[in-house]
Amino acid sequence: MLTYILLYNTMRKIEFILLSLNLLSGPVFAMQMHSSDGCEFLRENSGYSDNQYEYSFDYNQSNQYNIANEGCLTGLSVCEHKMSDVASSCCMTNLTKESLHQNSNKVVLGGIIQGDTSKKQIALVFTGHQFADGGEAICNTLKHQKVKGSFFLTGDFYRTYPKLVKHLQKGGHYLGPHSDKHILYADWTKRDSTLVSREAFRKDLTDNYQAMINAGIKLPEFRYFLPSYEWYNSDISSWCTEMGVQLVNFTPGTTSNADYTLPQMKNYRSSEEIYNNIMIYEQLHSLNGFMLLIHIGTDPGRSDKLYNKLDQIINHLKALGYEFVSVDKLL
Repeated sequence: MLTYILLYNTMRKIEFILLSLNLLSGPVFAMQMHSSDGCEFLRENSGYSDNQYEYSFDYNQSNQYNIANEGCLTGLSVCEHKMSDVASSCCMTNLTKESLHQNSNKVVLGGIIQGDTSKKQIALVFTGHQFADGGEAICNTLKHQKVKGSFFLTGDFYRTYPKLVKHLQKGGHYLGPHSDKHILYADWTKRDSTLVSREAFRKDLTDNYQAMINAGIKLPEFRYFLPSYEWYNSDISSWCTEMGVQLVNFTPGTTSNADYTLPQMKNYRSSEEIYNNIMIYEQLHSLNGFMLLIHIGTDPGRSDKLYNKLDQIINHLKALGYEFVSVDKLL
């Protein structure tokens, strides 16, 4: 019994040291040892369980997307795709694995979801696919506040709004990919079930980068990718790594990702409610290292736009001592 107690106390001390050095994020209830790089956190207790989509065509309790208009990917037939030299160069980067996976970053299934929690820094992350109604307002607010944002946009967005994306880059903001066609990569309820082949994913991401080039966008030195629907698994993050790209995702907890919801949805979140949730979360936990997600545009059926509160959000958090940086500076 004495031996057991000594061993238990030793393990508790080791756990405390790891937590204090930010080398362990808890609670950790389960791990899988299937990757060549060691342990990866399972979906359970990853912090996304409350934000997860249900795999249905109705809005659900997760504050995530309705997928009624998304094409079915089951049984998708994809031809072999040979990347051209130009497309291949789109996904090359000089980032090293060590620089991407520093101990200060929180990682879930190979994707970085939060930066250094010891620093009062926040990255405003904007995603877009179909709608761009907030583009002008967001640009004006960021310029007024002297803040650089990070925009992850689909290939369709780059093709549809070339003037806007060039304006964003001219403003010094970070621009990256968000899937060429806004494809669902992993099953909602069984996250380790990948819905696309490796070749299909590589083509989708490469086409997204090509759309950026065609829109006149200079590709960033540090390549980050935020997946469509903000949903992925270890296959997707691994395939990103093969292409020299680091997968990132928003930091969960504030419900800011529900800014697209419509009033008729049972879990509709007004912009005022989301704003209050952000500030409550900050009081309870802090927003250090956060990647705070806001959509660059939402359905016309939602007149209450969160991006109209962006100036208020920035002012409040600046007053609390937060610095706003782009993702390539945060991570």
